[in-house]
Amino acid sequence: MNLTEIWQQFANGMKQTGWMEYVAVFAGIASVWYSRAENILVYPVGLINTIFYIFLSIKGQLIGEASVNLYYTIMSIYGWYLWTKKNQQQEHIVHITHSNKNWWLYQWLFFAIFYIIIFVSLTYLKKNFAPGVIPWADAFASASAFTGMWLMTKKKVESWYWWIATNIASIPLYFVKQYVFTSVYYFVLLIMAVFGLMEWMKKANSNLK
Repeated sequence: MNLTEIWQQFANGMKQTGWMEYVAVFAGIASVWYSRAENILVYPVGLINTIFYIFLSIKGQLIGEASVNLYYTIMSIYGWYLWTKKNQQQEHIVHITHSNKNWWLYQWLFFAIFYIIIFVSLTYLKKNFAPGVIPWADAFASASAFTGMWLMTKKKVESWYWWIATNIASIPLYFVKQYVFTSVYYFVLLIMAVFGLMEWMKKANSNLK
């Protein structure tokens, strides 16, 4: 595909973008902005994004991404609870921190297990129900997103590394599925994730003092 064809697909895709995708994209961008600022609004705003994308992903035969957004929805409720929970001294119990060796092991195992499960499931679905599925790419984007969301609820700096990986994988994945505006959205999220990583690294280092 040359640059002219890519541009034509982009232009056609933008024309076909529905209102639900626009709302989901802007809610997602706002959610990431709140996440970077460690603002609790990351979760209620994020729920708008995830619920809409469940429907959009199913429609585009992005079954892995649909499962990711269902997972996001559940974890957003959990994260909302965890971020607001306080101890007897009325202090928040979760703070931004770096992962130690155990947490690094946990997150790689978490990613590997979900990648295998999703890849096998999507391979089966591709053969029998959803020929438009791209198992290896969808599984990678999904498993990395699962890992990033889990770590974010725990306020681990490393969640941003997984978000960066998810965004890089999702840009071409949604583009070839004709969700061009969503592809641009993931490019914006990629840039925001880099800044989010830097911001959380500063906060984690200040929490150590």
